[in-house]
Amino acid sequence: MSVLSASSAPSVIQIRDSAEEDMAAVTAIYGEHVSTGLASFEETPPGLDEMKRRRSVILALGLPYLVAERDGAVIGFAYAGRYRERAAYRLTVEDSVYVDATRRGGGAGRLLLSALIDRCTASGYRQMVAVIGNSANAASIGLHARLGFRMAGVLPSIGFKLGQWVDSVLMSCPLGEGDSTKPGDRAP
Repeated sequence: MSVLSASSAPSVIQIRDSAEEDMAAVTAIYGEHVSTGLASFEETPPGLDEMKRRRSVILALGLPYLVAERDGAVIGFAYAGRYRERAAYRLTVEDSVYVDATRRGGGAGRLLLSALIDRCTASGYRQMVAVIGNSANAASIGLHARLGFRMAGVLPSIGFKLGQWVDSVLMSCPLGEGDSTKPGDRAP
């Protein structure tokens, strides 16, 4: 019979609200995605001050900005932003989820997106949209599908990055009552 000691037990991933002190790690994680990947169509990694500014915009809207932490280190982040600015979109948010390249496949993305869905649902939002860079991004498409997102369409060759044309995959997920009822006065 084998017994796991505390030092050999797998560490737990914690999901929590982000703090200003997390933003250096968030900036590094996102910078790697921008520099080497197709998930983001941004081509130049933003600096720490810009990432702090972006976070403050999300928080000022009352939307969640979360981090995944393991063994005291931030290994991923997720946030919900407005899908579009016009008033008719006020019940719809767009998710963003990024995990450190060395930690992908360990469950942080699933935990982050699950928590984001729960928080946005509790706040009264009715739809979440995923705009996934690269139709070959099977991990992100699969993650979203496992958490209830449905394929809405593909915008073929919508961006050009890292020497290639890149698609955007659009997926959507109803939150709470979705479109089965009118929002009423409690809408965000």
